[in-house]
Amino acid sequence: MIKINIKKQSNYPISSLNLKRKLTEFLTQKGLVSDTVVDVAIVGEKAMLNLAKEYLKEDNVLHNVLTFSEADVLGQFEYPNSKYGRLGEIVLCYKKVFDEAREENKLIDEKAYELIEHGARHLLGEHHE
Repeated sequence: MIKINIKKQSNYPISSLNLKRKLTEFLTQKGLVSDTVVDVAIVGEKAMLNLAKEYLKEDNVLHNVLTFSEADVLGQFEYPNSKYGRLGEIVLCYKKVFDEAREENKLIDEKAYELIEHGARHLLGEHHE
């Protein structure tokens, strides 16, 4: 079973239910069959800038999505007595999602899912050049 947790830093108008459903379908299609948790956070501009500074050592670089595997954040820590493995966390910047959706003439939910899928591909080990 795949479990998707979505946390919003504010009351951003993005459908958590649709994102969970689509991401679960995507991960299943990619062959993920073990009990796994993926956390998705939707944050504001300041939080995303802070993450880029802390983890990527970048000042004033606003990313649309960042992905952190559990190994990236915790090392090789194993969760004791948990039936779920943790794949990692996908962090979206709502401002960037909103701006890019408007520029690309897409719905906000559509753009958010596109970025979440991109992040999920990174968690599964697919990386771009």
